[in-house]
Amino acid sequence: MGLSLLILGLIVFLGAHVFVTRRDMRAATIKHLGEGPYKLQFSVVSLIGLVLIGWGFSMYRATGWVDVWHPPAWTRHLAVALVWPAFIFVAAAYSPGRIKTTLKHPMLVGVKLWALAHLIANGDLGSIVLFGSILGWAVFDRISLKRRSDPGGPSILVGGVRNDIIAVVVGTLVYVALGLWFHPWVIGVPVFGR
Repeated sequence: MGLSLLILGLIVFLGAHVFVTRRDMRAATIKHLGEGPYKLQFSVVSLIGLVLIGWGFSMYRATGWVDVWHPPAWTRHLAVALVWPAFIFVAAAYSPGRIKTTLKHPMLVGVKLWALAHLIANGDLGSIVLFGSILGWAVFDRISLKRRSDPGGPSILVGGVRNDIIAVVVGTLVYVALGLWFHPWVIGVPVFGR
């Protein structure tokens, strides 16, 4: 049941995000609904998908755990190291500077790095489905950006090094907060000090 709910959540969440890559369908929907209602519906569908993912993964962890392989202990340390820059890259998407200019799409780079780190450190079926799906979507989205006529505009240097410092500080703070409180409390797995 938990794995099925997780998969349903991934279909809903990632389906909404794949829909965004279909620029003609997205434009027609915005024209039909209006931009505000479209964004509201996208947000609601994405939130429903996230809730289903979280609920399904929680049920899976409690009742249906399936080991596929047993990652060596060092992979956990590698994952902790990789997730830190992943959060910095995601923050850089909202604080455009040299990081954004270099990576072009730092949000997707951060998501791919985050998902890859979790795939490296987790060998159970639910984690492989969850993080593999998210990694697959991020790769697909990056490829689709190269083919779109409106890939998000040119990557221009807006704030320079100042914005990079902001991205590093914000990304690091979020990384530490999620590692110290969210991950152990919600996921049930401590990140630091194991």
